[in-house]
Amino acid sequence: MAANNSSQGALAPMLSALATMQSHAASKDKAGAHEFLEKFQKSSEAWNTTHNILQDTSTSPEARLFAATTLKGKITYDLHQLPDNALEALRDSLLSLLQLYIPGPRPIRTQLCICIASLAIQMTAWKNVIAMVGSTVGDSPQGLDCLLDFLRILPEEVTEGRKINLTEDQLADRTKELLEDNSKQVLTLLVQYSQASGDNAKNPRLYECIGSWLREIPAVDIVNSPLLDQIFNAISDESSFDSAIDCLCTIFKDTRDVDENKTVIQELYPRLLRLRPKIAEAAGIEDADLLKGMTRLFAEAGEAWVVLIAREPNSFRTLVDAILECCAYDRDREAISITFIFWYDLKQYLTLEKYMPARAGLADLYSNLVDIMINHLQFPTPENGNEKDLFDGDREMEDKFREFRHAMGDVLKDCCEVLTPTDCLTKAYQKIKSWAQTYANQASATSVPHWQELEAPIFALRAMGRMVNPEETSVLGEVIPLLTQVPDHEKLKFQAIMALGRYTEWTSEHPETLEAQLNYVISGFSHPSPEVVQASALAFQYLGVDCRKLLGGQIPVLHQFYESIIDKLKPTSQEEVTEGVAAVVSVQPLDKIYETMKMFCDPVMQRILTLAQQAKDEKSENVVADYLGLIVTFVKNIQPYVSPNEVNPAVTYCKEILPPLSGLAKHFTKSVPILERVCRCWRYMIISYRTATAPLLGELANSIAEGFQASRQGCFLWATDAVIREYSYGAEFVDQDTSDNVFRFFAQQVTVFLRILNELNPNEAPDVIEDFFRLATDAIRFYPIKTITSQLAGPMVQAALTSLTLPLVDPLLATLQFLRDYLDFGFEHPPVSEFTAGDGPRPKTPAEIQNAVKQTLESLGQQIVQQTMTGLMYTFPEDCYGDASAILLTIFSLAPPAAAQWVAATLQLLPQGSLKPEEANKLMRGINEKIRNNEVRKVRAILQDFTNSYRRRNVTPREGLGRLEATRFRFTG
Repeated sequence: MAANNSSQGALAPMLSALATMQSHAASKDKAGAHEFLEKFQKSSEAWNTTHNILQDTSTSPEARLFAATTLKGKITYDLHQLPDNALEALRDSLLSLLQLYIPGPRPIRTQLCICIASLAIQMTAWKNVIAMVGSTVGDSPQGLDCLLDFLRILPEEVTEGRKINLTEDQLADRTKELLEDNSKQVLTLLVQYSQASGDNAKNPRLYECIGSWLREIPAVDIVNSPLLDQIFNAISDESSFDSAIDCLCTIFKDTRDVDENKTVIQELYPRLLRLRPKIAEAAGIEDADLLKGMTRLFAEAGEAWVVLIAREPNSFRTLVDAILECCAYDRDREAISITFIFWYDLKQYLTLEKYMPARAGLADLYSNLVDIMINHLQFPTPENGNEKDLFDGDREMEDKFREFRHAMGDVLKDCCEVLTPTDCLTKAYQKIKSWAQTYANQASATSVPHWQELEAPIFALRAMGRMVNPEETSVLGEVIPLLTQVPDHEKLKFQAIMALGRYTEWTSEHPETLEAQLNYVISGFSHPSPEVVQASALAFQYLGVDCRKLLGGQIPVLHQFYESIIDKLKPTSQEEVTEGVAAVVSVQPLDKIYETMKMFCDPVMQRILTLAQQAKDEKSENVVADYLGLIVTFVKNIQPYVSPNEVNPAVTYCKEILPPLSGLAKHFTKSVPILERVCRCWRYMIISYRTATAPLLGELANSIAEGFQASRQGCFLWATDAVIREYSYGAEFVDQDTSDNVFRFFAQQVTVFLRILNELNPNEAPDVIEDFFRLATDAIRFYPIKTITSQLAGPMVQAALTSLTLPLVDPLLATLQFLRDYLDFGFEHPPVSEFTAGDGPRPKTPAEIQNAVKQTLESLGQQIVQQTMTGLMYTFPEDCYGDASAILLTIFSLAPPAAAQWVAATLQLLPQGSLKPEEANKLMRGINEKIRNNEVRKVRAILQDFTNSYRRRNVTPREGLGRLEATRFRFTG
């Protein structure tokens, strides 16, 4: 039925907005149209408007799909907008629309089926759902196809029923009525449909429907019905192949409890094995889709029955062999990744003592798997002969291949556990040795024949490195010397150096191999390929860290090397090489630490100061910051053991560089990278040398305070945090006066922060807010009495409430965790703090702290509840829900009646029409009932359900808008 002229006029604004979204209009116009449509989707007017659009078949298919999607959202979230006596009329209207769209377009028909299913869940008085839908669509081929769609959708929507505003008990009852009570009827209907004609048996919708109803129909009932033959036969038909595979995989998953499903598995397994010839068939005709389907089928069966494979390896060896065959035939590497979960799951069983016989019986298959994986690791041979472009310019394919190789590396690790690392290393070694015997004499600096056959096993060695014990004696002694002779080919050299970097712990136990490896790695720094240089830096880092004692006597050589290459490297490589060098410096005798540290650090500091004088723009400032990062690396990694009574030589050097670092902080007040590196250096001075930094503390605190005041950057706050943590009350080797001074330092930082927050919008300082509240949380932990009872406590909580308006996860989490920890001190027993140190009985929170928290609640409780609930209903990202609801639970635990009043007051502030009075009353009744029954903890769940439901209805964007800007749908009947 076409809409009349007046209704067309009412639709005009919405149709215009839809047209704008689908056009090439300006971003501003599209944003306006998006906002209009989003409001429309949540409005009461949308009920009639969507019906009018759907009834007017002259409207564009895209507009009608949008209307159907909007209607689905209305039924899911906004049924409260309709009076109860309107639901029957809505049902009849939906059935009428479904009748109109039986011929299609199918996307619209699908949305209408979802609408009806969603209404059926909520309309508990509607008892004959399936029968009524069946009589509506009729028994024509298209009508039956439509019924299959509805039957497929119904279990899916019931499973997603938590989106609907029903209680758990209501949803459970409705699930039983719609699914469990109808399962036999549906099974009979599906059998009858499949047997009615040959075309029906090829209909993919039939198998989608079976798969969906396997949530309710036991797999044994399907297996014992004529449907099983139809499913297996459908695999041979191109049109139903994918849906039949999906259906069988669902059946396999349903038989994971193998002891309960023995008879089902005994019926399925022989039928599955009869499909095995299709694997070779797919490889023979190079049908990637067929091979992928077969691989999925066998791999899913393997995952489901993996415990049976471990128990009865002889009976199920053929299944494992078939999965291995899928891997071997997958030349294009399109399907092999489907098997990775299976190999991991089987490994988990085979490495248990209980299944040692199965491990021995299947070891040869895992041995073959190693060979297959190493072969698949090979880079492709370019068809055009261009070694510089192995993927014909397809960067996406190249990235996918690299990611895929690392996943195959994980499978090789699984093989190491089933076999032994030595067995697997031997296979890689044999391939390297075989290449060397065949092609080594033909290799030159510019040409390496069949390099892919050498690179792949080297990658395999690298991938398996973590599994190899440093005490391995059989293979690595042969392999490592071969790696140091790998030709200078870019990819070979890169892989060989990366592999050497994986075995540095082994090298530390075999010092005779160190010199050759070090020389080979150092030669990589002069390679023209940036990737090889980066690999060399990383390998040098591992060699320095793991072989630090072996290299301890090489300081002059290392210093010469360091100075010669550090300026030529990228920042990340500079840090890696510096960490390797710092590790060697760290093992110098105590009387050599200062001079050695100075030898390496002074030239870096000189570079910093020279470059700082010349820095005029962001790029040059970033260079200064990168070199400052190297000083951080030295301070972080050089931590000599010094007794409390001795002077720490590293601190002596830090005292020398403190003034220039402070000068940089004063000069570059706008350069975040420089300030962050300076603060990181100060922070690691405290972390690395702890109370040995006491002689620096006064100057350091002044520099941090001045820097924060001048720059307003949060990095000065996390430098402050390190001081708070190390010099708190009760800390070892810290006196009372020092701790008092540190708290005064913290209070000074709080005052500056509050002034900053008063002058700025929170959106302008998210990083400062995050860093402040992480600092404040530690202050509560380490200085609970001074912090919570101070005059700063109230303003800090007020600042937290202001900060809760931010839309960003990290600062919100920091703020919520501060509030949560602060309020927790209102309980009889404190959370983690200085009071809970030691193993004695759990102490009590001092009364003065409890009273201070309760006074805060009396004055700010309403605001805390309002801001927290508003965030949960409107603005908080999902990661914040847990902490926010925990705050509400704490408030209810500390002041139940007052908390209930604060919630009620918050509800009064919600926009008119967004919450029905009955819903508000229901929420408050539930809360008050839990308080009366002394079940305060259950209030948290009530509030979570309420805020989730409110947010879904009123805030969360509805479906359909994103599609409008995408390519137009291709509608088919």
